Amino acid sequence: MNKAQYHQVFKTIKAIKSSLTRSAAAGFLLIILVYAASGCAAQSTPARTLLALSKGDHVLAIIDPVSLKIIATVPVGPDPHEVIASADGKTAYVTIYGGGSLHELNVIDLVAQKALPTLDTRPLMGPHGITFVDGKVWFTAEGSKTVGRYDPASGKFDWVMGTGQDRTHMLFVTNDGKKVYTTNVSSGTVSILVDSLIKPNQGPNGFAPPPHWDWIQTVIPVSKGSEGFDVSPDGRELWTAAADDGTIAVIDIAAKKLVSTIDAKAMGANRLKFTPDGKRVLVTSLRTGDLFIYDAATHKEIKRLNTGHGAAGILVDDDGSRAFIGCTADNYVAVVDLKTLTVTGHIDVRGADGLAWAVRP
Repeated sequence: MNKAQYHQVFKTIKAIKSSLTRSAAAGFLLIILVYAASGCAAQSTPARTLLALSKGDHVLAIIDPVSLKIIATVPVGPDPHEVIASADGKTAYVTIYGGGSLHELNVIDLVAQKALPTLDTRPLMGPHGITFVDGKVWFTAEGSKTVGRYDPASGKFDWVMGTGQDRTHMLFVTNDGKKVYTTNVSSGTVSILVDSLIKPNQGPNGFAPPPHWDWIQTVIPVSKGSEGFDVSPDGRELWTAAADDGTIAVIDIAAKKLVSTIDAKAMGANRLKFTPDGKRVLVTSLRTGDLFIYDAATHKEIKRLNTGHGAAGILVDDDGSRAFIGCTADNYVAVVDLKTLTVTGHIDVRGADGLAWAVRP
């Protein structure tokens, strides 16, 4: 019950006080309080939910994407950065980062709106980027220069691959789980990891080991500070924006090479996201609070829209109508209309950062 509701309750009691006995008034008060409290109980989680992390309050906010109201908050660890939901939309996983020093994945029951037992990722330190693909949780472990994987069905961490690069940070995994892309911020590189069938050559004695599957890494140099990135919906290109020099690198995925560098002047670039139709690219700046909107085909800037003092996480509606921007410095999630390219609203989330959709069938 909020203050306004309490005020109304006691105003009503005062109005009828003269016509009731003390015991009757007490009973009446109890009835009203119970009724009001039941009306303020936590709302159930809708089938399609917007998830937003609060670095300031250390909670995961569960938000109705229609009303833009926060339905519930669930406590998480001390430095939450990224969040993802399971394919069935019932469970969320949050990386607890600590600049590469912490070692937790928080698990949240989105239906019951409560925390589940935390996963200790050690010896994989500093989990950051995270996604849910092929029934498993994939995450970067920046402090260990690796990408790891957790299987909820077995309750085990079942795979890990080192990059040997500094600040292995954000993550994208193809739907078949056979290709992994990650940015290595301080090394200024992108790693492409591919699950490949290896056929060893015959030795001098005519013996050759049997074919086996192994992960092969290709490291592609880009500008230092390249952090936020995305893969185009057609799977042909990878774009990543660099905080240090404000450029956007365009990588041909099939050729595994850098094919273009856009001088976007997006200083402080933090996150990058394609729209679902692949026609536009959104880049946020944590330094300026600007949202850069680029034409994916022409590589030209369409508009530069200020969302506040520091823009971070990006999430786009499935129909491409809206973008949600985690404005960390402004303590809100900005809502951007992608048709008019204007900010149309805000959702109060203190230290807003990582965003994700949770969709139940």
